[in-house]
Amino acid sequence: MNYLRITKDNIDKEHICCAMSGKQSLAKKAWLKQRFAEGLVLYRSEERGKCFIEYIPAENAWIPIDADGYLSINCLWVSGSMKGHGYSSDLLGECVRDAKAQGRKGLCILCAEGRKREFLADPDFLAHKGFAVADTSDCGITLMYLPLMEGAEPPRFKDCAKHPQTDGDGFVLYYTDQCPYTCYWVPRVEEAAKEHGVPLKTIHITTKEAAQKVPAPVTTYALFRNGKFVTQGIQSDKKFLALAGMKQ
Repeated sequence: MNYLRITKDNIDKEHICCAMSGKQSLAKKAWLKQRFAEGLVLYRSEERGKCFIEYIPAENAWIPIDADGYLSINCLWVSGSMKGHGYSSDLLGECVRDAKAQGRKGLCILCAEGRKREFLADPDFLAHKGFAVADTSDCGITLMYLPLMEGAEPPRFKDCAKHPQTDGDGFVLYYTDQCPYTCYWVPRVEEAAKEHGVPLKTIHITTKEAAQKVPAPVTTYALFRNGKFVTQGIQSDKKFLALAGMKQ
């Protein structure tokens, strides 16, 4: 398999795997264009399909972590017919190579306790590759890391991510344009909530400074109900109404 690095020079003519075309692709590409200057790297397979890795210096990551000197992996995704060929190892190996070339302390990435959760990395695969748990949030989401320097201090969640909670009743949703699916589903959830009288407040995070203060370990999509974290999984309008206990 050959791989292609997406840059500001070729992004307009290349697909980005997680969103091949349409409005979602444009929103994600706009977000990526602003991140390249901050050190974001996106590698994908030359073959069309979902096979890519996206990472950024942890100082510029859109999650509330203390991980100076690390690279933070936003997404490592291989799915469909691409699975089972070692492509995840290829992509992770390139990230390791780059981290060493930059003199980074190591890599870090979000996972979850016990099992793989939607839109998070596979903890079993990462453990097989030498990653260990650095920190765990109260909601069960973990920060795994791979040290590349002897004695490197493990990364940690900021307090707001380690103890996720919000004020008030009803649903509160924090989201960014880092994941293209929010562009499609958040407006539909907002419309469904309004139509059925479900209290919902949506907070669109548009800067890394705001993202690093979100009261949850995941900022692409963090849904709360009555102050408690519910899920990082992006909800369709039907799934959201089911969560709200609405019969359809």
